[in-house]
Amino acid sequence: MARALYIHWPFCLAKCPYCDFNSHVRDSVDVAAWQAALLADLRHEAEIAGGEPLHSIFFGGGTPSLMPPALVEALLAEAEKLWGFAPDVEITLEANPSSVEAANFAALSSAGVNRVSLGLQSLDDSALRFLGRLHDASEGLTALETAQSVFARVSFDLIYALPDQTEDHWREQLSRALGFGTGHLSLYQLTIEPGTRFATDVRRGGFMPLDDDRAADLFAITRELTTDAGLPPYEISNHARPGEESRHNLTYWRYDDYAGIGPGAHGRRGGLATMRHKKPENWIDAVSRNGHGLKEERALGVAEQASEALLMGLRLAEGVDLEALGKRLALAPASLIQPDKLIHYARLGLAWEEGSRVGVTSEGMPLLDALLAELVTDELALA
Repeated sequence: MARALYIHWPFCLAKCPYCDFNSHVRDSVDVAAWQAALLADLRHEAEIAGGEPLHSIFFGGGTPSLMPPALVEALLAEAEKLWGFAPDVEITLEANPSSVEAANFAALSSAGVNRVSLGLQSLDDSALRFLGRLHDASEGLTALETAQSVFARVSFDLIYALPDQTEDHWREQLSRALGFGTGHLSLYQLTIEPGTRFATDVRRGGFMPLDDDRAADLFAITRELTTDAGLPPYEISNHARPGEESRHNLTYWRYDDYAGIGPGAHGRRGGLATMRHKKPENWIDAVSRNGHGLKEERALGVAEQASEALLMGLRLAEGVDLEALGKRLALAPASLIQPDKLIHYARLGLAWEEGSRVGVTSEGMPLLDALLAELVTDELALA
């Protein structure tokens, strides 16, 4: 049964040039219609995946901080009625740091949100302009101060490895960010995703992405500074003080069940992969017809589940317990990882093995994608 719930709000004020998420710009949104549809989608999932109190809820997007607080409150009230909440439930909402959205923070807190993930993305005005952000650095820091005064827990995102970014620039930016005292940071290298405006710009010669060697140097600086500041990496791009890790994201990375509602939302429950209609208009039409926004509900084979669990779990500093995963999926632990490759990369200092638990070292994390292709057994990789 799902103990985590993801709610997708797909609307943004503008589409960022690096973003490949399911986000859309619309002139207006019929809030009453969206509330009715989200509640219907929520009830459908609860009928199937209810039974245990929720330990985390995550409002993602899009830009959920554009949601009217009354809508957030209505969804949380219904989720609590349908599932129940664990005593220490984590309720996160992604927010952009515009003054319009920051003005909603107190009302969102009163609605039940107790953790915010703030998309600062940079502390540098020129970088923010390059990234297509609507806020400047001063507005971002004002929003951060407001968030810290309102919410029990605050995280914020930064994007680094921008074109021509130097080690000194990133070291100064990150040192400053660590001085704000939040318990969690999400630090992402800029990646050029297919279908984005940045992909078009690169193809046309508008700019050159930072080369891999220089990006790896910035990654090493990131790990050094966050560890020294008491926010070590617990996942390849996420850093937290002990006890302040994102409980919701750990649900994904530990391959536990979760329900997902709203346009394009994915879920995993009872060996099934669920996917909602992606385009907002198609999703809301489906809810009107069927009482839910599901586009696909597909049974996952055991090998595919094992592959997903490894691909997610090896992102974590804690790695994966092969014995526990094998028991859960009725597979021999030795069938999950290529033992000769594990020994080889452990000798190189890129992987580790402790009892039945295996993982990727800090030195191996910059090479994670290549290591996953090597470590996961051929049968699972092809699942």
